Amino acid sequence: MKKKQLFSLVLTAAVFLSACSTAPQQSGSSPETSETDTTLRLIYAGEAETLNYLKTDAWNDAVISANTIDCLVDYDTYGNIIPGLAESWTSSDDMKTWTFTLRSDIHWLDWQGQYYADVTADDWVAAAEYVNNAANDSHCRYIYSTGSVIKNAEAYYNFTASQSGNSRISAEKMRPEDIGVSAPDSRTLVFTLEQPCPFFLSVLSYTAFMPVCRSFLRDCGDSFACDNQHLLYNGAYILSEYVPGQKQILTASPDYWDGGNVHLERIERIYDPDAYTVQGQMYLSGQIDRAQIGSDMLEAWMSDRKTRDLVHPSRPNGSFSYFYAFNFAPSFGSEYEPENWRKAVANEHFRLSLACALDTQGICGIYDPYDPERLVTRTVTPYGFASVKNRDYTESLPLSTVVASGMFDRDRALREKERALKELENDGVELPVKVLMPYNPSVINWDIEASMVECSLEETLGTDYIDIIAVAGPETGFLSKVRRSGAFAFMKCNWGADYTDPLTWTNPFAENNSYVFWDKSSDSGVRELFDRWKSLVDDASVIFDNDDRRFNIFAQAEDIIIEHAVAVPCNISVDDGYVASKLDPFEGEYAPNGVADLRYKRYTKKNSSMSRARYDEALKKWEQERKDSGR
Repeated sequence: MKKKQLFSLVLTAAVFLSACSTAPQQSGSSPETSETDTTLRLIYAGEAETLNYLKTDAWNDAVISANTIDCLVDYDTYGNIIPGLAESWTSSDDMKTWTFTLRSDIHWLDWQGQYYADVTADDWVAAAEYVNNAANDSHCRYIYSTGSVIKNAEAYYNFTASQSGNSRISAEKMRPEDIGVSAPDSRTLVFTLEQPCPFFLSVLSYTAFMPVCRSFLRDCGDSFACDNQHLLYNGAYILSEYVPGQKQILTASPDYWDGGNVHLERIERIYDPDAYTVQGQMYLSGQIDRAQIGSDMLEAWMSDRKTRDLVHPSRPNGSFSYFYAFNFAPSFGSEYEPENWRKAVANEHFRLSLACALDTQGICGIYDPYDPERLVTRTVTPYGFASVKNRDYTESLPLSTVVASGMFDRDRALREKERALKELENDGVELPVKVLMPYNPSVINWDIEASMVECSLEETLGTDYIDIIAVAGPETGFLSKVRRSGAFAFMKCNWGADYTDPLTWTNPFAENNSYVFWDKSSDSGVRELFDRWKSLVDDASVIFDNDDRRFNIFAQAEDIIIEHAVAVPCNISVDDGYVASKLDPFEGEYAPNGVADLRYKRYTKKNSSMSRARYDEALKKWEQERKDSGR
């Protein structure tokens, strides 16, 4: 996902626990559902930048829209797509035309819960016209073109962009009705695509595909979504109170089509800029119902009998993958010898020496000292993201081989080093090779990881071979100033899935990407490798009637990335690390992409938090049930 902040995996700041010894003991209380308290109390430090869900998919914004605006499709607790605002759908044989039939009992309500209008198919047409109009500067528009490829969406955007005085784009005239989203009647919605799209349903839970009432949008004008009173709601909750920098209060909708799955009647989110340092103590004192337990305090909580049974891991997030990327077209200062790096990185044995020396499990131990293996990924595409015929994508040949063995192998790293040395000498590479490895100092624990990687690689391969230079990048604008501009040699990067298909994980390596830049390499061997990869991706992308064959070809392409050390898979994301929470993490919706897993729907409030042992049991049970459900 393009709009997610780089390296959002990392655990939050340490929790202040000065009064731990006198805190009320909660570990003995019943884990059963609370029968009287249906208010969930939370604390947050990141304020929403906008309530306009048609312009953003940032997490702090989406946590509101995900709970107040429903989508055409929904997800169950195992990640299966189920009917949402659409009660049914069909697709043409070529998967280029998708037709949805809306429910008849769905309505727009205002911020006071009063009826405003029926939800109709035209609400999605209005949303498509808004999102793809360049004048509205929607940051989530890209999903219409790169994910689902809605017919004429890109062409309409280019035309509207050409109408602005600041654009040099010359585009054919397009009308809003030319976009491939139409409403033959109030309950029938049709999407027409540029090309077959077998994963189209999985893009429909993004904010860009949420509906909007055309008349309300028109009447509000520029005031649309400026506050909670200039929004309409059709979801499980209404944003009944909203004071930026103070609170967000969500109350259960009095007229929700799926009210039987809404058990929490009120969500109180209270703002505190110091949330990460006070939430642990606030949980123990009963002020809030969920707290993240920072890595610095985790051992203290786990070793104290009063708190150890309150802490458990948060569920791994398979929608984000983290990998170390090699930059084949460096753009950094002469003090870091970019030309020397350019020659070195073109050597496959050199890259493999670093890849095999990277201790990914050790890295994951920074974020989960008790079970680091659960975070390790040996492929760019996380395990459990997609499957066909009850077989996980990562079990497709040849990926299954690297999954079984992994790349981390210090003996092999030294063998690859020996193979590289003579070739590097012949190519005029000066040793040690300077390896610029920036990190974002504002992201907690990234500096610790960078220091660990620096020491580990140099200890394994020798400082006569490499000089890892871990440097703090800018706290603001890190992505644009470092990764996107190519101002690094070797660096931790991430990508979030936009839809449930292996194609989404090819994005960081595609032509004109801003991750590895291998398509811009001056080395013919690297460019040939890129061409082989691109050919496989192109072949797989056009297969829409045979998932098994589609997945196998994508697996061959991904194997090139790994086996030739274009990037080194490292870990999946655990957004919140360890938590103390009165929510059962396996009750809520689960989705490998989109915003469905941000919803409070389906959750019930418990009397106490899960222990780690109970969490492990529940996770195994959930994984088996998920497999049995077809995922």
